[in-house]
Amino acid sequence: MELSARQKQIIQIVQKNQPISGTKIAKQLNLSRATLRNDFAILTMTGILDARPKVGYFYVGHEVTPLLTDYLYKISIDKLMIEPVLINKKTTIDEAVTQLFMHDVGSLYVVDQQKRLLGLLSRKDLLRATMNAVNTSTTPVALIMTRMPNVITITEHATVLQAGQRLTTHEVDSLPIVAADNVTVIGKITKTIIMRYFIEEGLHI
Repeated sequence: MELSARQKQIIQIVQKNQPISGTKIAKQLNLSRATLRNDFAILTMTGILDARPKVGYFYVGHEVTPLLTDYLYKISIDKLMIEPVLINKKTTIDEAVTQLFMHDVGSLYVVDQQKRLLGLLSRKDLLRATMNAVNTSTTPVALIMTRMPNVITITEHATVLQAGQRLTTHEVDSLPIVAADNVTVIGKITKTIIMRYFIEEGLHI
């Protein structure tokens, strides 16, 4: 994997000023810390940088071979995806909560009879509805879900790196994987799945 010019700049800044916070690195580059989030993720996941809470980033210098990074980051997510938990828009909030805990998931995907994505229901959505004293036994999830096209999705042929970038950029825990029509749900990818993948592959290096 070829590092970008900005990632090389970040490495140089860290080497000269380590340990240094992400905020200070961003200031030197005249960018926001959020803009650099993906760069930090790539540099730490490849072992070039490491980070410690309340300390900052420091240079480790573990260069990863191009073949290894190509293999790790370019695998398509259809090889990692899992079955999502699907519900229909008439499902009540109470029923959705039951499904959430029965399957131990962080989100439910609301679809029509053809499995076309209508919306997403997260733990936060359910918690907010409960706190707002909504009648959860009769209120359908359609009234509280995040509706399309505001749901962040990804296609099955995207790479694990692209999925990771989308998850971190939009600060979500999972992504519905959709078919070529961009609406039919065929799977799910999560931060946990990606992390487990990197750990398991790392143990075999």
